[in-house]
Amino acid sequence: MRVGIIGGGQLGRMLALAGHDLGIACTTLDPATDSPAAQVAPAIAGAYDDHDALLGLAAAADVVTYEFENVPAESTRFLADRGVSLFPPPEALAVAQDRLSEKTLFTDVGLPVPTFAAVDDLDSLHDAIEAIGLPAVLKTRRLGYDGKGQTVLRHAELAEDAWRSVGEVPSILEALVSFDREVSILAVRGRDGATACWPLVENHHEEGILRVSLAPGPDVPPSLQAAAEAHAVAVLDRLGYVGVLAIELFQVGEGLLGNEMAPRVHNSGHWTIEGARTSQFENHLRAISGLPLGDTTVDRPVAMVNLIGKVPPEERLLALPDVHLHDYGKVPRPRRKLGHVTVLASDPDALQRRVLQVSAILADA
Repeated sequence: MRVGIIGGGQLGRMLALAGHDLGIACTTLDPATDSPAAQVAPAIAGAYDDHDALLGLAAAADVVTYEFENVPAESTRFLADRGVSLFPPPEALAVAQDRLSEKTLFTDVGLPVPTFAAVDDLDSLHDAIEAIGLPAVLKTRRLGYDGKGQTVLRHAELAEDAWRSVGEVPSILEALVSFDREVSILAVRGRDGATACWPLVENHHEEGILRVSLAPGPDVPPSLQAAAEAHAVAVLDRLGYVGVLAIELFQVGEGLLGNEMAPRVHNSGHWTIEGARTSQFENHLRAISGLPLGDTTVDRPVAMVNLIGKVPPEERLLALPDVHLHDYGKVPRPRRKLGHVTVLASDPDALQRRVLQVSAILADA
């Protein structure tokens, strides 16, 4: 089996590495000649909307996928229209690229969301403020990630400033939610419609960037896990989805609100490489290749700590027991995800202590 991956970032890299163990040969397409994935798998250098490059990738693959949601949806449709097996489907990518479409989908399948309204200009922003109230969050409909493309609006007289800060582009205004914690559900659906989910993950962010994920999320009742899985499966089935999907959620009391989804393997699931019986990367490849899905059981507490802006001396991290370092081979710069550390432990208290040790090493680097 040969898999083509649109995108050569760290997700493409980890997909290619997972493919080695399955006997799956991966080829990536990325504008950069030195992408993280190009360090471990054959790569085609080209723009994501370069039709010749896309056809070259398709010729080197039996099935094509993509590793991040800012790949042009038109590029995936271009391949699908020419009979190329491509998963997840282009429709899923298009929905995930537009926050208005995303929130509408969640509502349609019964996943509650914060109150929201479309914003196309300054006048409609004022209308949305009147309808939703403040405080609220103004988010661009497209291309926002890691806290970019959004601003908290607390006073109506600052509406014009907020509109300028998001670039005066089509946006949505969402009610600011007072939530208990941020969680995510990772799910996978095969070509045959079979589904599987990993345990709910508790996520901690700083400056809009994911820093730590804990799995299973502490004190997650079975009812909350069941609700998250039901919502994920509803989205998967509605989209005719194949592959791994992540849905970021707010826990409010005993309920969940949908925030956003990622039609791909996801940062909050990197811990699955060492922490689950089958990683998200292996299961994504299994799903799109038509292979049976693997077991998503987690046998002991696990955490993922992102390495942002710098990678500390590896000897300090690797001196800790049950700590696994993943370096993406990127050039360091502020706010850039350069790698992650997976931490495993026998119980939640031991895990917390070990995460604190890792965090102290990162702070000293």
